[in-house]
Amino acid sequence: MAEIDVILPTNSRYWQIVLAERLAAAGHDVRLLQSAADDAWPTLLEATLSVERRVASRFRPLWERANAAALPASHARAGRALRIDLTGRTPEKAETTVLSPAFEGSPSAAAAAITVAANRLPIVRVLRDGDVPVAEAKPMLDARLLVGRGFDDVLARTVSLLAAAVERHLRGALSALREDVCPGPARKPLPGLAKGLAFSTVPALARECIRRAGHWPSHWRVGYRFHEGMGLAETGSLAGPDWSILPDDGRRYYADPFPFEWQGSHYLFVEEYPHETGKGVISVARFDANRHPTTPQVVLEKPFHLSYPQVFELDGGIWMLPESGAGRELSLYKAECFPDQWVRHAVLIEGRELYDATLLRHGGRHWLFAAERDGAGSTSDMLVVFHSERLEGPWLPHKANPVLIDYAAARPAGAFVHVGRRLVRPVQDGTLGYGGGLCLSDVIRLDEERVELSQPVPLLLTRNWPYPRIHTLNRAGSLEVIDGIANVRKRDAGPASREAA
Repeated sequence: MAEIDVILPTNSRYWQIVLAERLAAAGHDVRLLQSAADDAWPTLLEATLSVERRVASRFRPLWERANAAALPASHARAGRALRIDLTGRTPEKAETTVLSPAFEGSPSAAAAAITVAANRLPIVRVLRDGDVPVAEAKPMLDARLLVGRGFDDVLARTVSLLAAAVERHLRGALSALREDVCPGPARKPLPGLAKGLAFSTVPALARECIRRAGHWPSHWRVGYRFHEGMGLAETGSLAGPDWSILPDDGRRYYADPFPFEWQGSHYLFVEEYPHETGKGVISVARFDANRHPTTPQVVLEKPFHLSYPQVFELDGGIWMLPESGAGRELSLYKAECFPDQWVRHAVLIEGRELYDATLLRHGGRHWLFAAERDGAGSTSDMLVVFHSERLEGPWLPHKANPVLIDYAAARPAGAFVHVGRRLVRPVQDGTLGYGGGLCLSDVIRLDEERVELSQPVPLLLTRNWPYPRIHTLNRAGSLEVIDGIANVRKRDAGPASREAA
């Protein structure tokens, strides 16, 4: 347990209280101190957030003002404590270590909101003693059409970054960022808030409202091909044989494809998402002798959303590890009668929102890589790793968690692939939004002490696949699969073309 002073401005915000509560829940002795500093945000920003709060917010936003009278009671300090300065001003030098956030280089969180309004993705850093960067986050914006929603995603991950920085500082593992490896922001100057709203936020919102009047918000299509040559993980390109499309009826989509080869036949497990229900289930298609797929049939359904059905064989059994972050559990299923009947075998991790958890056997241990949403914010920007000696657990969180907070490198996009001596990890790139692209990253080091990953390299797109926004890549034997976002009209019905145009 450590003594921590959290210094607030006179106009405290809810995210600052959430950070203090999280540190206290971790066992630290937290004292809230209100300074005389006033982190005044632009009037137009306050007005914009207020309007959005009234018409679009379904929960208490993190940027909302906090009631100072409701703050936990402070108490005297016997000695020096770690300080976290959230006043929105450059921290003054102190006898003890001071950690503070910087939003696009500014101590005020308002800079992040202005960045969101300009349709850009803010970078958040933690500074030690006001000038030494020691941690960095690139938050994903799940909601980019409303400033308040995107701003909330940034603040949620700012809380995650500061909480992680505190723990690393207390372990003596918080070192200055290497600017040659992690350079600071080098970006074009931001337009003013008014220009950002007028020329970015409002036009984008209008265009999307018009589009959604006649089209589904998102509709994925699964592509597949059979071939014996090198695949995407080896070449880094979609080039090669043409892709065929798994047909859908326009009222549901298929995504997150995982192929599986068993007893001479190929199967394709997918997330099936009926637009009418708004909840994913796990379905499977079987390929016939002519390599044509059957219509996917549901094999697993829960009260909550399911997706990302990683199917694998181990110790004589066939297993499935589907995503069930909405149910706050990660459960392992075993095939009782493959491929149609599955029973829950064990809950591997409970009480955490984990997304697209991907299993790996490496160095004599089992590993899980997953994206985590820790209470608020995006489901796609924070990578956590767990390890265990046995598949059923117990699963231990890695001491480096969160390994990174990065919209372009965190969320898994398929099973690990061994390419010669390389261990390749497909990752989602959220630069253009959720499912905006797919990259490949090498696992450089993975053990109980460290997790080192290479910078993701984007997949090269070619004309043999019509949907450039891809977010899953997998292969089993000669069957290789991907998926991509299609712009599908709500009134359309009937199967998609079997062949990619």
